[in-house]
Amino acid sequence: MTKTATLRRKGSATLLIVVLIFLSCGGLVSLKTAVDRIPRKKIPGASIIYIPSGKYLKYATFGYSSLVADLVYLWAIQYYTTYTIVDRFQNLEHIFSIIAELDPRYTDPYEIGALIAVNEARDLGLALKILDMGLAKNPDQWIFPFEAGHHAQRAGDYETARKYYEKTMRIPGAPDIAKRLYAAAGFRTMDLEESWKIWLEVYNTARDERTKKIASKHLYQVKSTSDMNLLKGAVQQFRDRFQRLPSGLEDLVRVGILASLPRDLDGKDYVYNPKTGEIKAPSVWWKR
Repeated sequence: MTKTATLRRKGSATLLIVVLIFLSCGGLVSLKTAVDRIPRKKIPGASIIYIPSGKYLKYATFGYSSLVADLVYLWAIQYYTTYTIVDRFQNLEHIFSIIAELDPRYTDPYEIGALIAVNEARDLGLALKILDMGLAKNPDQWIFPFEAGHHAQRAGDYETARKYYEKTMRIPGAPDIAKRLYAAAGFRTMDLEESWKIWLEVYNTARDERTKKIASKHLYQVKSTSDMNLLKGAVQQFRDRFQRLPSGLEDLVRVGILASLPRDLDGKDYVYNPKTGEIKAPSVWWKR
């Protein structure tokens, strides 16, 4: 008798859970249907108002958080490509943080959210925040700092790009190109010493001739830039001291400003114009 009563109670509890799941799913579908009926032109972003924080919403999904994350993600793509909603980007971070809370390992939304932020909203900072969120929840995924570096590089923020490429390099499985992009960004920020070090490492560890040749070109670029900076500074010192330009770069050694003249990576002398003081490398780095 007791055993039968226990089984009945368990059966009732199971039935109640099933009913609650169906009601919950039905509620979510009804809410989505109702929200979709709202004219978006009249109430921009109205649907976002009804979506709670992801960590609270997760409890209401009864174990179906990944499914709900997928639904919210698909809705978000539709919403953010509705160009008649002029203020649709106001809640971009909020909506993609909801998806992240529902399914932290769902990587696509972080990437798409960042693309929307940088290309549609024209907000690099927001794109980086979304990708940072992805990296925080998925520290083994190099794609997030790599894409952050790419977006920063495209925006001309080479210092930020360099930091993200450095993060990428530290994650196992990251592509070799991250090292090259880090070195290239270092050159752009005029950290020539670090850029030289990384390009030299790329050159010495290259597995194919093409990579070796690319590294060689960049090594030439870094060295010639460093040498020309030195020569330009020396020419300016000569001009300040003698109130004229040197007739040749040899004058810089003759008067003791330089101990010797640097040569390019191929052992050639730098080209100097005594009329203008302009200094050029004997070769164009990318044509070598």
